[in-house]
Amino acid sequence: MTLRIGNASGFYGDRFSAVREMLTGGPLDVLTGDYLAELTMLILGRDRLKDASRGYAKTFLRQLEENLGLAQEKGVKIVTNAGGLNPAGLADAIRDLAAKLGLDIAVAHVEGDELLPSAERLGLGKPLTANAYLGAWGIAECLKAGADVVVTGRVTDASLVVGPAAAHYGWRRDDYDRLAGAVVAGHVLECGAQATGGNYAFFTEHDLGTPGFPIAEIEADGSSVITKHPVTGGAVTVGTVTAQLLYEIAGPRYAGPDVTTRFDTVALEQTGPDRVRISGAKGEPPPPKLKVCLNTLGGFRNETTFVLTGLDIDAKAALVREQLERSLKDHPPAEIRWTLARTDREDADTEQGASALLRCAVKDQDPKVAGRAFSGAAIELALASYPGFHVTAPPSDASPYGVYTASYVDASEVHHTAVLPKGDRVEIPHSEQTLELSDVEGPALPEPYTGPTRRAPLGAVVGARSGDKGGDANLGVWVRSEEQWRWLANTLTVEEFRRLLPETAELPVKRYALPNLYALNFVVTGLLGEGVASQARFDPQAKALGEWLRARHAEVPA
Repeated sequence: MTLRIGNASGFYGDRFSAVREMLTGGPLDVLTGDYLAELTMLILGRDRLKDASRGYAKTFLRQLEENLGLAQEKGVKIVTNAGGLNPAGLADAIRDLAAKLGLDIAVAHVEGDELLPSAERLGLGKPLTANAYLGAWGIAECLKAGADVVVTGRVTDASLVVGPAAAHYGWRRDDYDRLAGAVVAGHVLECGAQATGGNYAFFTEHDLGTPGFPIAEIEADGSSVITKHPVTGGAVTVGTVTAQLLYEIAGPRYAGPDVTTRFDTVALEQTGPDRVRISGAKGEPPPPKLKVCLNTLGGFRNETTFVLTGLDIDAKAALVREQLERSLKDHPPAEIRWTLARTDREDADTEQGASALLRCAVKDQDPKVAGRAFSGAAIELALASYPGFHVTAPPSDASPYGVYTASYVDASEVHHTAVLPKGDRVEIPHSEQTLELSDVEGPALPEPYTGPTRRAPLGAVVGARSGDKGGDANLGVWVRSEEQWRWLANTLTVEEFRRLLPETAELPVKRYALPNLYALNFVVTGLLGEGVASQARFDPQAKALGEWLRARHAEVPA
C-alpha cells in the first residue's frame, strides 16, 4: 500500500499553522518536520549555554499542543528532527504534554549524533556544537517498535522520509536503489513549500497564494509521486520539483550515511495536475565516514550603514571611509569590510531613489573594539563628513557571531541509538558496505544549439535555485526543453559563469551536468566566508545568487 508522507516545516520559523493544515487537508500516514539548519544548530547551542535543559525547537512543542490529539485521531505518525541538541529532553516534554492532554502517545527518540564530549579526541577542536549526521535506521527502529512520535537530533534531512519508508516496506540495508529513491523524495520534501512553488524562478506562471506543503506518495520500489493537498495554493510541476532537487547539492553523487544517491539517474514526469512522478534513482553504498556539523563562536561583529545622497557618491564614500578608518587606527578591528550599494538613480524624483548605501562591517575577538568604539566613532563624524550625512540606525554594541565548518569522522566513532517508547535502547549498526566518494565522469555534451539568439536576461530561458553549504554556495540552473539544453550545456561554462558573476572570478568553481534534468549545478568554494552566521557578505546564505545570475544579460535562444 502506498505510503503518504507529508512535510509541515522546512526550517525553524516556518509557517506555524502548517501542522494543522497538513493534518486536516487530506489523508496522510506520516507527517515530518525539518527544523534544523547549520545556523539553527548554533542558535540552539547558545540556548543550551543559558539553560542545559533547552536545545530543542520549542516551536514544535507549541504546535503539538493544539495538534497532538488530532494526529492521534487521524492515525498519523509524526517524525521530526526538532530535538536539535536535546532529543531526549523534547521526547520527555512531549510525554508530559500528552499526559496533560489526556492522550496515550508512544514517544521515541534517536540519539548519538552529539560528539561534543569527544570532540577534542576526534580532532574536532573545541566547538560550541559538534553533531554527526545520522541516517534513517534509528527512525525505522522506533516506528517498528510502535512509536507515534519520533524525535531526532541531527539526522540528514532526507532521513525523516527514508526512515518511515524503510520501516513501512521492510527494506534491507543494501536496498540501495529503493533507499536512493526515498532520499530523492526526502530531498524534495525537506524544504517545505519550496517544492510547491515557493522561491520558484518562474513564479509568475502560477497562482502562488499561500502554497500548500508537499506530500510524497512512496511506493515499495522507492519511486514516488510528489503532490500536495487539494485546494491549497502553489503548484507541483516538473519545474518546481527540479528546482528543489538542485537546492544545496554538489555533484551527481549525493552522499548520505545510508546510501549515496545518483542524482544523474533521476527521471521526472508530470502525471497530472500537481503530480510529478520521480523514478529511476540508483543508489550506491555510503562513504565510510559521517559528516559532522561544527559550530564555534567566532568573535563579535557590528556594522554601520551610511546613506549617501545625490551627487559625487563615490567621493562621499571615499571621504567617510578614510575618516572612519583614521579614527580607528589606534584600536583597529581585526576585520573591516566595506560595500557600496549603488541604489541611487540619476535625476531621481524621490530622496530615497537618489541615495546609495555604504555599509561598513567589522569583526574582532574583543566586543569593546567591535562595539561602541566602532559605532560611536562612525556617529562622531555626523557633522564633520560628507554633505547630507546620516545613517540607518543608531550606534550599537557588538553581537557574537558563529563559524560553521564541516568535518568527517569514521562511522565507528558515532553511536547511533534508538530509544524506544518503553525505554529500551537499540544500537543501530553502521553500513557494512561502504564506498569512498568520487566524482562522476562528466557526460558528453549534446550537439550545440544553432538557432537564432537575442540579447536578453538569462532568466528569460533559465530557471535557477541557489543556497549555502557552510562557506560555499551552490547555484543550480535548468531549462525546459532539449533545444534549450543544447544551448545551456554548451554556453554556460565555468568561464562564462565567472564573467556573469564577477564575485566568483577569483574563487574555485566546479560545474556538474545533470542531463536528465536539463540542468547544471555550480559550486562556488569560499563565497560565503565562514558561513551564514559570520555574515561575510550581502545575502549570506546565497539565497538570491541564482536570481542575480538570471538577471544578467547574454545571448539566449530567440
